[in-house]
Amino acid sequence: MSDFPAYTTKPTPDYWVHDLNPMMIRFPEGWPIEGIHWYGMAYVMGFIVAGVLLHVYYKRGKSPLNPDQQSALMIVSVLGVLVGGRIGYILGYMLSKNPNILIENPLIIFQVNKGGMASHGGMIGVWIALGWYAWKYKIRFWKLMDITVSLAPAGVLFGRIANFINGELWGKETSVPWAVIFKTHDSFGQTLYLLPRHPSQIYAAAMEGLLLLVWTQWRFWKCKLPEGQLVGEAMVGYAIVRIIGEIFREPDEGISLILGLSRGQFYSVFLALIGIGVIWWARQAAKKMPLTPGIGS
Repeated sequence: MSDFPAYTTKPTPDYWVHDLNPMMIRFPEGWPIEGIHWYGMAYVMGFIVAGVLLHVYYKRGKSPLNPDQQSALMIVSVLGVLVGGRIGYILGYMLSKNPNILIENPLIIFQVNKGGMASHGGMIGVWIALGWYAWKYKIRFWKLMDITVSLAPAGVLFGRIANFINGELWGKETSVPWAVIFKTHDSFGQTLYLLPRHPSQIYAAAMEGLLLLVWTQWRFWKCKLPEGQLVGEAMVGYAIVRIIGEIFREPDEGISLILGLSRGQFYSVFLALIGIGVIWWARQAAKKMPLTPGIGS
């Protein structure tokens, strides 16, 4: 990784130049907000899909959550993702650049335009939120987790597509035919063109989003699993595809590698180990009780 990615002022004509607008809708000048960003719409779409699936689960007897509980779950999950993802990015990424950043600027937590969200942090935030939710509504924690983990990949899918539209988190330099030329700007506002790179955001959307969504839905509907096993499988699955995807992704500028691994890969190793432990625990616990058809029964 180089601290200053190679670029040119004139892109090569052999590759597509990324020119997508990160704004879905731009409001007229003078409005209190600039407009609606694709990234924000990705969160909305992810939760809409999750809400639809929750409704289907309930109607088909795969979930005990009634409509009111479903609404509460969506709210709790949103807060868990946002708070956990933001704090995770600050602790896991920004502090490695500047250990004193929270002392120098405590409000950095709310300044999402200065760095974004960390998926691993979002996971932890959701787990904590679901722990509280399970306690409040007297629902078995691992049962709730299995239901929720089958919904999460939809949000990841839309989020990674939004990353591509935003032209962020691009991949490493490459000469593959589908490489993309992403744009940036220098301190004077001049447009610069990065050398052709992997569209790693699309790889991530396909693996972390679509692939895991298909996998978890198949396991949820068709397989007899002890409570908690789908959670462990999803953790291991996400860790594997994240580690693979990071091979093609340019590490964040200014953030050092750990044992030759990017931050995303390093954290994913621990996620996989925890997932294996959850699978083992679920299977051991299942020996004390009979398996039931499907996750939500």
